[in-house]
Formats: sequence, C-alpha cells, structure tokens
Amino acid sequence: MFIKRIFPLKAVFVWSKRYIFLFLILGIIPVFLFEVVGLKWLHVPWLPLGVLGTAVAFITGFKNNAAYDRLWEARKIWGGIVNTSRSWTIMVKDFITNDHSNLSKSDEELFLIKRELVHRHVAWLTALRYQLRKDKPWELHLRARHSAMDIRNSKYPVFEDEIPIEDVIRDYISEEEFKSVFAKSNQASQLLGIQSKRLKQLKEDGLIDNFRHMEMSNALVELYTLQGKCERIKNFPYPRQFATLNYIFVWAFIILIPFGIMEEFESFGDKILVLLDKTELKHTIRYQIQETIARHFVWFSVLFSALISWVFHTMEAIGEVSENPFEGSPNDVPITDLSRSIEIDIRQLIDDTNIPNPYEWKNDIVM
Repeated sequence: MFIKRIFPLKAVFVWSKRYIFLFLILGIIPVFLFEVVGLKWLHVPWLPLGVLGTAVAFITGFKNNAAYDRLWEARKIWGGIVNTSRSWTIMVKDFITNDHSNLSKSDEELFLIKRELVHRHVAWLTALRYQLRKDKPWELHLRARHSAMDIRNSKYPVFEDEIPIEDVIRDYISEEEFKSVFAKSNQASQLLGIQSKRLKQLKEDGLIDNFRHMEMSNALVELYTLQGKCERIKNFPYPRQFATLNYIFVWAFIILIPFGIMEEFESFGDKILVLLDKTELKHTIRYQIQETIARHFVWFSVLFSALISWVFHTMEAIGEVSENPFEGSPNDVPITDLSRSIEIDIRQLIDDTNIPNPYEWKNDIVM
C-alpha cells in the first residue's frame, strides 16, 4: 500500500516506461508508411474508431470497478480481523478466572494460559497471511508484466518471501502443536481448531463458565468466517474471460489508434498551410519554419497516439494490479503490517513481554 497522497510521477514512468517506448514505435510505423512511403490509403476512419474507444472505455471501467470492489472488500475483512482480535484478547484477559474452578490457579499460571491463547492467535494471523501471499497461477503473470519483481527487492520487502513460515510461527506454539499444524494443508484452520479444543479444556477445568465459553467460541466462529472470506478472494480470481477480452480489446484499440488520427493531423496541417498562404511574410525564417511544420504535421500524431494508448493501457493495468489484493504487490492490502500491529496491540493488552517493534518500511510502501 502506497501511503503518500500523490503517487510519484517517476514511479509511474518506471512502471510504464517499456510500454511508452512501444507505443511510440507503434505510432511511428504507420506514419512512416503514410508520409514517407506514400501509402495515403493506409488509415482508419475516426468515427468507427471512436465508437470502439468508447466501448473499450466502458469495459475497462467495469473491470476497474470490480477490481476495486475486491480490494476494498479485502481491506474491510482485515478491519474485521483487527476488531475481532482485540475482542478475543479482551475475553481471554477477563473471562479466564478462578471464579468457577475447583482447582485454583495462581496468577502466574493464569497469565501463562492467557499468553498461550494470545500467542496461538498470533500464530493464526501469521499462518493466514502466509497462505494469502502464496502465488496463484493467475497472479504470476502480473509480476512479469508490471515489473514488480524488478523493483521488489530494492523498493520494498515482502517478508513472507524472505522468511519461511516455520521460522516465524515456531515461537508462538508448542512443538507438539507445531508438528500437528504442519502435518495438515491449511495451517490457519488447524490453529483455530486447537484454540477451540483448548477452550473446551478450560471450560472443563472450571476456568471459563458456560456463558463465557459460548462468547469465546462465537469469536472463533467469526475468525473462521473472516478467514473464509479472505480465501474466497484469494482462491477465486476476477473471471479470466472478462480480463482476457478486456486485454485484447484494449490492445486492438491501441494498435488502431495511430491509423485513425493520422489523416486528422494531416488535415490540420493543410489548414495551417492555407492560413500561411494568406500572410505577406513568406520569405522570413519564421514563415519557413511554420510551413515545414505544417507540411509534416502528421508526425505529431505519433505523440498523441502514444499518449492515448498510454492512458487506456494504464487504466487496464491499474485494474489488473488491483484485482488480487493479497499477492504482495505495492498496491495490495498491507496484511503484514496489519498482522504486526495486531500482535503488538493484543500482547500489550495482556502485559506480555518481548513484544516486537513495528515494521520499518521504505519508499512509502507498506506491505
């Protein structure tokens, strides 16, 4: 997630520079054939091309709206995870007592139980974000197309790629739980299952009464629900038939744009020549420069076709990099930072020790 008010123009240029050069080449080729080779028939009427551009704009706008909905829903889900994590910790802190227990626990023993439940919740957060960072087949092409891998190591860190999940999660759960969790495919679900089993044990020991057990179980159900919503976004992509057709339509429009505006620019150059013929200063350098520009005014269509192509391509690319909000690009939901913030918050609530510091991010990109 980029955290400054305005995205820097330099970053935009770096992100799209290879396409800018491509659009310039696509604009030069038809103008060369039209102006130098003399293929004056080599153009497309502007009216049908304008209709095509309007259709492409609508289709691209539909895709961008859908991609933004996926991104915003993902952020709302993680907002729910933040709130439910705090609620869970408050219940752990206040509901686990000796009030209904025949075997009274010391304050130290009660603290260790509470820390165990909170640490296991941090392990769940860790397992969930690692699962969400795993690459999907429809995500891999994004990093190649938009040069994310080129800037990834130097511009921003993705800790899930650098540090194995086993090394991170081992400090929060016992060795027995560690082996049990990693024997299964969905580590996050297993950790919530262990939490539920542990709550049952605490209820049987009298450390939690029936009502409080029900409330804490409901919190675990809510965490399961939020996890399922994340998995739905992660495992079900924006429909590829829409994404593919949108991509094809945009590039068809980009290729045709230079052929559609050449004649318009040539006509504008002819109008300039007509105006110049009416002037009396035909032997001045200023007149000769203007006449030369007017006779070759069609070459200005290269810049304008490249600009139009860049706008449409960038609109399509923005939607594409937004449709997968967990893959680990600079525009994604910052689940790594959110997880660390939650960990600090809930561990401070129970007066835990050795609490980690917030992550330090660089280049105004929070992951």
